[in-house]
Amino acid sequence: MEKTNVYFAKELAALLKPFEQLNTQKLKLIIHAGTPKTGTTSLQTYLNKKQYKLRGKGILYPHNIDKLKNTTAPKHQWFEKNLVSTNVESFLENFKNIISQVKNETHTIILSSEGIYNYWWDFPDESKSLLAELSKLFDIEIWVWFREPLAFIESYYKQCIRNPQVESNPCYGKDHSFAEMLNIEWFSQHLNYQGFVTECQMLFGEDNVLAFKYDGDVVQEVIHKLGLATPHDNPTPRQNKSLNSASIKLLRTINHYNIKAKDKERLMPHLKKINEILENYPPESLIDEESRKKVLKLSHPVFIS
Repeated sequence: MEKTNVYFAKELAALLKPFEQLNTQKLKLIIHAGTPKTGTTSLQTYLNKKQYKLRGKGILYPHNIDKLKNTTAPKHQWFEKNLVSTNVESFLENFKNIISQVKNETHTIILSSEGIYNYWWDFPDESKSLLAELSKLFDIEIWVWFREPLAFIESYYKQCIRNPQVESNPCYGKDHSFAEMLNIEWFSQHLNYQGFVTECQMLFGEDNVLAFKYDGDVVQEVIHKLGLATPHDNPTPRQNKSLNSASIKLLRTINHYNIKAKDKERLMPHLKKINEILENYPPESLIDEESRKKVLKLSHPVFIS
């Protein structure tokens, strides 16, 4: 695997050399790692819509072809998928595709996928070594937004219940209460904000990991950080509406039957309509008091930027 990573580095270095010589410095690579439920979909939609404007500013938000649906996707899920499976060949091909989109005036590339945080603990050591090689080729910055732990983990619980079942995942599409899911290490480790930041700092450098507190509008924050526009230049509405507690109970009942992913997808539009009706009724908390205390004990929020 070490030889494969070296080959990966040599291949990309050769492709990047002309741009480094032209600009006398490495291309900046901003990796937006999420986290879930921090406006990631809205941000990806905005950046995708503004690709032409971004290119005029020297910023590339790369096209990402979804081979299964034969469409251009606004997010870069291949990043974590290639790393989870240590598929160096696909990882290389995806970066070759990105570099093919780089122009002489390009100085910054942005990749975005909340799955980078979601699956960070599933990346084998070989894949993290691959990321270390990547850090030698680009001027990398990791951007990550964190919510208040209780709000985050409740939303993430809802997302896990909503997702279709995956054989290798102990939480997706299961009929688990919040307390039951919190006892599953795969789920609870997502509260380890500090652990994620520390590992990224070890790979990319302490000053190259920027963690922010989520305040409700990550799109405007990114617009400001990139120097793109005034605060009013954001036509992107919130993309994902959270399910209420009653809808989650219905989903758990559906999950109990271990239905196929395609059938669950067919049910979701109906559930969304039910959710719109039920949201007029008082919500119930999904987190009991004992679980609340456990969440606060497990979480280590860190905001360094």
